[in-house]
Amino acid sequence: MVPELVTQREPGELFVIRNAGNIVPSYGPEPGGVSATVEYAVSALNVSDIVICGHSDCGAMKAIATCACLEHMPAVNNWLRHADAARMINEAQDHPTEQARIDGMVRANVVAQLNNIRTHPSVALRIAQKRLRLHGWVYDIENGSLDALDESTGDFIPLADHPASRL
Repeated sequence: MVPELVTQREPGELFVIRNAGNIVPSYGPEPGGVSATVEYAVSALNVSDIVICGHSDCGAMKAIATCACLEHMPAVNNWLRHADAARMINEAQDHPTEQARIDGMVRANVVAQLNNIRTHPSVALRIAQKRLRLHGWVYDIENGSLDALDESTGDFIPLADHPASRL
């Protein structure tokens, strides 16, 4: 997905980090590129909103949800360990179909990555100062719909029905 197209923004209006699985590792003693980029966006650019956006047909989440063997890609396999909380939650739920299992994994991962990003000191500070809002979205590529996480219920609902999640 192309965030600028979905949000109808011009190039340069959004500060975008893209990676396999929309992963944001929890903050730790050895921050990597995602952590440095989040810190720069929050502390230097003063972004006011961060969106963790998953999407339908995500290969990374499909691999996790279907227990695809990734041993032949050790870096990818290790990277996707940052979605272990989402995997465990998704596996504990009943899914009527494999597609429902994959869709559930996409949504659980958005929630897990929101939890991870909250561990970053710059993010925690700006949230405490009420200068930063976090949003969880899921984009359905096939039909163009966009669902937003309603944190009060834990459900994903159409963005149009959730004004607090709009930018």
